[in-house]
Amino acid sequence: MAQLHANRLIAALPSADRQRLLEALQPVSLTVSQPLYEADEPIKFVYFPLSGVHSIASIVTDGDIVEVATVGNEGMVGIPVFLGGRSASDEAFCQVPGDLLRMRAARFREEVHRSRPFRTVMLRYMQAFIHQIAQHAACYRRHSIVERCASRLLMTHERVNLDEVVLTQETLAQMLGVRRATVTAAAGTLQHAGLIRYTRGRITIVDRKKLGRASCQCHRIIRREYKRLLG
Repeated sequence: MAQLHANRLIAALPSADRQRLLEALQPVSLTVSQPLYEADEPIKFVYFPLSGVHSIASIVTDGDIVEVATVGNEGMVGIPVFLGGRSASDEAFCQVPGDLLRMRAARFREEVHRSRPFRTVMLRYMQAFIHQIAQHAACYRRHSIVERCASRLLMTHERVNLDEVVLTQETLAQMLGVRRATVTAAAGTLQHAGLIRYTRGRITIVDRKKLGRASCQCHRIIRREYKRLLG
């Protein structure tokens, strides 16, 4: 289990508020594709990741899902609860395995109302989270699939701090909002250039600097906004 203070939202709180939250949090570990909450179902827990990457995905009309945001140890999963909801039309699941702290939704609501510092941190995170969704939308519109693929791989790499990441074609396709054949072509382009090594279910970053030059700037813009708002 990662350090309990590894989550940046919890670490940003004053000592007394942080300690009270930690007493209400339960450590859990998730595996790939394990749900954190499901569409149109009651959200029983909110989650504060310590490690790993977790996906927030929208369900489109043909039954497929498309990722709209990701959450690492900079944030929390359960924004609908913070906004007053009991359920959501999207879903959240584990993308890269990791450790998390979870809190019952009812207790989370109590803490948000009780603690002004916690409420302030959550509002700043909400702003950063909305910015991430907006930046991804602009990225889908303006950048090539190869640029987007490189950028999303770098974002994942920065969160897990590992050169090798377990990502299936299906997961990468959901991240980019494209078909698996398109992902295969984009990853093949990056592999042919010597930037990544792509085998079934695993992607290894071979040359991070060159991958950065091949990517759009969206992951840097998102990272900068999180740093501006949350430090």
